[in-house]
Amino acid sequence: MLELVGVRHRYDGRVVLDIERFAVPPGAGVAIVGPNGSGKSTLLRLLALLERPTQGEVRLDGVAVAGAAARRRITLVEQRPVLLRGTIRENLEFGLQVRGIRRTEVNRRVENVAARLGITALLRRRRHELSDGEVQRVAVARALAVEPDVLLLDEPASSADRAAAQTLYRALAEERARRPLAVCLASHQLEDAYRWADDVRALAEGRLSPVTPENLFRVELPATGSGGDLKHVCVGTIEIAATTDKTGPAILAVAPTDIFVSREPLASSARNVFTGRVTRLTHQRPGTVQVTADVGVELVAVVTEEAARDLGLTPGGPVVFSFKASAVRVF
Repeated sequence: MLELVGVRHRYDGRVVLDIERFAVPPGAGVAIVGPNGSGKSTLLRLLALLERPTQGEVRLDGVAVAGAAARRRITLVEQRPVLLRGTIRENLEFGLQVRGIRRTEVNRRVENVAARLGITALLRRRRHELSDGEVQRVAVARALAVEPDVLLLDEPASSADRAAAQTLYRALAEERARRPLAVCLASHQLEDAYRWADDVRALAEGRLSPVTPENLFRVELPATGSGGDLKHVCVGTIEIAATTDKTGPAILAVAPTDIFVSREPLASSARNVFTGRVTRLTHQRPGTVQVTADVGVELVAVVTEEAARDLGLTPGGPVVFSFKASAVRVF
């Protein structure tokens, strides 16, 4: 278990991180999301023991740590990684050689991790011959090769195209399946975070804030639809209509603001109309109400306070949620 406890970190007297507790359990897949400047990179650097917190502790397996011995168990790949001089193969070999690993095992690990990250063709090249996306993949491969207990990644796919990003996330999933590797990844891509992580946490102005994973569902998209690109997908006990040409594993997302809320079905062209009961009303922002309902699966909508009063919404009361197939995002 790698964790920050009671951490308040400052730069030039300004508090940039204020976290009571942030833990990365063994074998976990944790994503940190948030806008630029929210403190994601600083958090990773503290976890990687590259900086000491101004206040508080970094703990590994319950013990406060700061030395080089602990640092060998934790590897950080920064957003703009630096490669050593020499070939890509030599970059992948370096950390293994420093650890005194035998040549045959070095060769095996390098070939294996290069294949999984799709960089075998790059092994004889040098840094200046690579794109930024290729450099990121090489840096992740170099980190995986030394088999740390915890891998910290700062925007590892920010320069990658979609295919390269999928290769990277697939390699991470394979590594976690093979051994108890904990991965903590910082990203501003909420979709990627929900796609691969077990646990998504949000940072805002250096503090942990509630993540809003409303209306996000992992699904299997059928190969054909009922007409054009319209597909009906089972989610819980209901079917959600979505417009997409994608097939296979995917995530459906419906923004709470795209859901129409009523007491009776509306006369509209919306293909998704679900009747259920209100389970929770939450005032998250002034003037708005978050309406959570059980319609065969939990869905969340947002209405104005005035609309909530006019509709007479109460916990346990009836409600109808409606939204168009085109409002369903698929990724």
